[in-house]
Amino acid sequence: MHRARVAIFISGTGTNMAALLYASLRDDSAYEVVLVASNVATAPGLAIAEGEGIATFVHSHKGVSRADHDAAMERALVDAKAEYLVLAGYMRILSDGFVRRWEGRILNIHPSLLPRYKGLDTHARAIAAGDSHGGASVHIVTPELDAGEVLAQARVAIRSDETPESLAERVKFAEHQLYPRAVSNYVSRGYDAEYLYARVRELALALPETHARDSHGSPGFRVGTEKSGKFFAHFNNQHHGEEHIAVLVKTGGMDELLDLVEAQPEIYFKPAYYGASGWVGLILNRPGVDWEHVDEWLQRSWRSVAPARLTRLIGAAEMF
Repeated sequence: MHRARVAIFISGTGTNMAALLYASLRDDSAYEVVLVASNVATAPGLAIAEGEGIATFVHSHKGVSRADHDAAMERALVDAKAEYLVLAGYMRILSDGFVRRWEGRILNIHPSLLPRYKGLDTHARAIAAGDSHGGASVHIVTPELDAGEVLAQARVAIRSDETPESLAERVKFAEHQLYPRAVSNYVSRGYDAEYLYARVRELALALPETHARDSHGSPGFRVGTEKSGKFFAHFNNQHHGEEHIAVLVKTGGMDELLDLVEAQPEIYFKPAYYGASGWVGLILNRPGVDWEHVDEWLQRSWRSVAPARLTRLIGAAEMF
């Protein structure tokens, strides 16, 4: 089983980091913690990580620009070969450039039921508003503060005698349950056939005059009418003895197929059933899939079988 390489940034006690770390030590965990880094040398969470043999890194933000500090922290991520960054009480706002370079690979936990109460003083604001519940949300980090896709939430009842402090204490317990589960689900979805199929289906059906149809027991996508359409992609969920979850697309012929497989066997393979006809498998259950690259292959394969009237229209549109 692939275990995603996760780095965690902290600034303080590291209780959420500890919850993530100890969950990662389970044999069935979808991730491993490869680095705990902080902007505060005395952060107690660092000692927890060190005690478990996890690599740590410290770079103070005092007296340095945000760009220089972010660059040092990012170098530590790269050196640790981290695939994902998880923020756990990290009291620094990452620069837009940092976030864009790690787009879709930074997670944070926020103490409110987003989109309600972005920013600070979340518990006091929830109580003042008369809400029945507070809670926590795990979300993708984007340049806009607390605005990324919400992946999971935990609700905590607000009692009649609630104070911000008492609510914060109980929400913290909920966070420790929520965060490891949300991180595990997110980093493992690249190996989940249903998730991968949904991504491929969305891209394939966005092309003109396409529809889905099964072929030889696996989902496929055709262009043209239901009666006379032609397949331009097949979804392969380890069919015919293959180890891969993949999308099969048309190449220019056997020479190109074999060249791709020889040059990049971590990305391409020759399918057992369709390979003789020049279809190449684009492996999806692997780290770092570039979905723009997948989309480009789907478009190219679509063009190879689409009616001329459609390809002419697309070509004309791309001129403007």
